[in-house]
Amino acid sequence: MFKNTFQSGFLSIFYSIGNAPLQLWSEHLPAQQDSEDETTQAHITRVADEQISSTTLEIMSPNLANTYISCPHRLDRTLGIKLPYLVLLLKNMNRYFSFEVEIMDDKSEKRRFRASNFQGTTRVKPYITTMPMRLDPGWNQITFDLADYTKRAYGTQYVETLRVTIHANCRLRRIYFTEKLYSESELPPEFKLFLPIQNA
Repeated sequence: MFKNTFQSGFLSIFYSIGNAPLQLWSEHLPAQQDSEDETTQAHITRVADEQISSTTLEIMSPNLANTYISCPHRLDRTLGIKLPYLVLLLKNMNRYFSFEVEIMDDKSEKRRFRASNFQGTTRVKPYITTMPMRLDPGWNQITFDLADYTKRAYGTQYVETLRVTIHANCRLRRIYFTEKLYSESELPPEFKLFLPIQNA
């Protein structure tokens, strides 16, 4: 999708504000839902988050494996993003959550990295590495150094990201790639997570 575009600075693949935030994404929900109970019903929907006073995408399900969004929306396409840092702005919903990134390395091998808040140890297998992720209460900024993870897990060089998949349960504000780590003051305003100022 982005293979032939000039890539530098910031490259956003999801932003919860706008007419079609899931334009590049496919949505996956359980085929049949028996329960009418809202607490157990799987859904992918836009909701207003009171903590950041903004519209967000909420992905919730009692079974995170079958409720997710994936980019690109077509399985026969790949992202082709070469920027090595993946940044997610998401809210901890105090439930199980995971996300997955598929990359290509310099041996032309496809590798997957899956981070979750319910796994205790990192496991490296030939084509998938699973790792624990600690989320703070409320909103989080997760920065994922794909080049570093690829080198440490497989001893190879990161080439490009092919696919990103976000599973339940979370609220999403933005997902983007960068060429380097930026400080908060260097970020454009629309890439920051505005939180209300607490009165002392």
